[in-house]
Amino acid sequence: MAAVEKVVPVCTSGRDDAEHAERLRARMVDEPVAMRLAEFFKTLGDPTRLRIISALAEGEACVHELAEALGITQSAVSHQLRLLRHQGVVRYRKVGRHVYYALDDEHIRDLFVQGLEHIEHGP
Repeated sequence: MAAVEKVVPVCTSGRDDAEHAERLRARMVDEPVAMRLAEFFKTLGDPTRLRIISALAEGEACVHELAEALGITQSAVSHQLRLLRHQGVVRYRKVGRHVYYALDDEHIRDLFVQGLEHIEHGP
């Protein structure tokens, strides 16, 4: 039986690999930032939370309005909102006994809209 030779890909760009790797490292986010960003995107990785974000992209709403629109319990909505609050995705304000939620800032809305445009664009 003939030995199989392992093929190792080689960059043939003609540039200094060590120098290029150093430039790449300089552009990368550091490990703690990558971990925080991964947690943030994990928070966005839930269909119910994304539906809440899509509703709040149009304006603020209270828990019972979101629960009715989603067809789930107020308790389930509150749980999802707590996770979104923890990641700085939503903010709230109290008016008497009612708590109104809104997206924390335009960055969240823009991120949602860009994600939506991306998946509607194609595969």
